Amino acid sequence: MIRVLLVDDQHLIRAGLRMLCDAQPDLDVVGEADNGRDAIALAARLRPDVVVMDLRMPGVDGITATSRILADRPATRIMVLTTFGDDDHLYPALTAGACGFLLKDAPPADLLDGIRRAAAGDSPFSPEILRRMVERAVHARAGAGSPG
Repeated sequence: MIRVLLVDDQHLIRAGLRMLCDAQPDLDVVGEADNGRDAIALAARLRPDVVVMDLRMPGVDGITATSRILADRPATRIMVLTTFGDDDHLYPALTAGACGFLLKDAPPADLLDGIRRAAAGDSPFSPEILRRMVERAVHARAGAGSPG
């Protein structure tokens, strides 16, 4: 059983995520938080395997919460689920320790697969995010004059 903590400041989003997860026999939603401060406290108390983390929330944001949760519980897997797929959100989240990054327009099956993959130690990414990361890495390597 994969223990999941849902973190999003929008109640409707959390309710939808809970419904998706509750329909799965291998997922157990152990808690919900609507801000980063509560997410940090709940992660310490509930010990989830995977935290599904929004980034933009009032008070303590998802990047700060990710960093603090992982400082206390480094084995926790934090998968970002956000509307904002730009580099200004992506790279700070990865630097904070997020293991994956999915966009909120992902199909439900991709979200569920992402939670399972995160729990298994993988790094789930939305295809367009992964494509952009690969292109950026290739351009950086080409610009560095890689040996042939």
